[in-house]
Amino acid sequence: MMQKLVECVPNISEGRDQAVIDAVTAVIGEVDGVALLDVDPGADTNRTVITFIGAPAPVAEAAFRVVRKAAQLIDMTRHTGAHPRHGATDVCPFVPVKGVTMAECAELARQVGRRIGEELGIPVYLYEEAASRPERRNLADVRKGEYEALSRKLGTEAWTPDFGPNAWNDATARSGVTTVGARGFLVAYNVNLNTRSKSVAQQIALDVKEAGRAARDAEGVIIRDADGNPVLEHGPYRLEACKAVGWVIPEYDRAQVSMNLVNTAVTKPHQAFEACRASARDRGARATGSELVGLIPEGDLLAAGKHFQRQAGESPGLPRRQLIETAIQSLGLRELGPFDPAEKVIEYRAGMVDGPLVSMTAREFADELSTDSPAPGGGSVAALGAANAAALAAMVGNLTVGKKKYPDVQDRVKAVAERGQELKDFFLHAVDADTDAFNRVMDTFRLPKDTPEQQKAKALATAAATREATRVPLSVLEALPEVIELAAEIGRIGNAASLSDAGVAVLMALAAAEGAYYNVLINLDGLKALDQSGEPEFFTATREAASAAMARCEALAAEARGAVRKQLEDALD
Repeated sequence: MMQKLVECVPNISEGRDQAVIDAVTAVIGEVDGVALLDVDPGADTNRTVITFIGAPAPVAEAAFRVVRKAAQLIDMTRHTGAHPRHGATDVCPFVPVKGVTMAECAELARQVGRRIGEELGIPVYLYEEAASRPERRNLADVRKGEYEALSRKLGTEAWTPDFGPNAWNDATARSGVTTVGARGFLVAYNVNLNTRSKSVAQQIALDVKEAGRAARDAEGVIIRDADGNPVLEHGPYRLEACKAVGWVIPEYDRAQVSMNLVNTAVTKPHQAFEACRASARDRGARATGSELVGLIPEGDLLAAGKHFQRQAGESPGLPRRQLIETAIQSLGLRELGPFDPAEKVIEYRAGMVDGPLVSMTAREFADELSTDSPAPGGGSVAALGAANAAALAAMVGNLTVGKKKYPDVQDRVKAVAERGQELKDFFLHAVDADTDAFNRVMDTFRLPKDTPEQQKAKALATAAATREATRVPLSVLEALPEVIELAAEIGRIGNAASLSDAGVAVLMALAAAEGAYYNVLINLDGLKALDQSGEPEFFTATREAASAAMARCEALAAEARGAVRKQLEDALD
């Protein structure tokens, strides 16, 4: 079960009263599974930007509580500030960070927006990727006229909110409106140049920015259209979702290309670095390194690490920490000062990468396993076994990379190593996820059951938690056929000296599959006696899916195990 992380960045219209800011941010800490990353107040703007991260459901709950508390404490009829605004919580965007699509964030925005409108009576407009109509995608268009225009806008058909009242009254005058949306992750990224020329930096910025540059005729005069607007042209280094400017930083004694990568799902930092490097080369300059301002998702640095590994003809199938170090060195992120991933990578900053079990040493985990506590148990052990199987397949792939005896399979063994690492990380996440899910089931056993209503609520809660606890081992089981296929393939084409390792990967994967299968079955057995809460198909569908995945693992493993054993035994004859 892949980890899902969403960032939320509500902007509240208070930047001067620290007591109000503290009260609003305090509600975030009341929600389990959410980490507060940053609180950035501005006195002149009278606005505070709040950043927190977590799984989708708790982030949605925290966002709602922020809006509710801000509406209680901030009176927009008295608000002044330099920044455009039209509500106590002016904007509330959801940003996909890991394992979550933009469409899922847009749906999250709609769910939270509906709650704000219905439960708090605050008008809500959806914007950017969550917008309900094209003319509301752009925040500036929605916020045109700011708070002062709301008395004219609310009550009209054109400005009917997506949720909440379409009315200007004492309540809406106090709260204003809230814009809720979904957008890509913005990375502020600067590329360092070996020049002090602002002009060179500006020319590179014009090359890479999405908007392009003004076209000029043979005499250097800007070409304009019939309305007098400059005609824009784009060169070979243009980057989508990129805003750029060239400047000189006296503190660094050099020029920089300063970029806002407004959606790193479209353009990632390493792509921006390569574009600036190529443009600089055309102008006789050189990109010497880069600077990251703020935080970055782990996935963006992993993508950079893989890119530079491939560029060097080496394996992209390395552990995450090694790939991130490759990215840091290749992008020159330490050129201007220290770069600590623990402070700069958003998941690390939030402490949401490795769970407590995965962070243990082997002895600590085995000791914990051996106690009289029922968790961690077989589900976590099965997930760990699956991770070890995937890691072995990746290892054999990496041991084949660059070997002269295997020139024809280099691309494929690199792909096996890369996919093996991805599966390894998936299973490692499941080690803690399985125990967490089991503990949530146990929590429901402690719910009160004194009345028929409480008994029904307890049964429903236990059924829901049991379904979630079943999904974790099922996700492990359903991913294991691919591990066996990878291990079998790398055994056939990979380094012959590591054939036994590929064979052990097959056996570990099969054992992990059967362990996960047992956990699915025992959870389904527990579910039989419970009210299935409107999901009667879950039991049948899950049992069928688990049986099919187990049968697939057994068939693949039987073939692979026989081939490995025969090859090892024949080598002795």
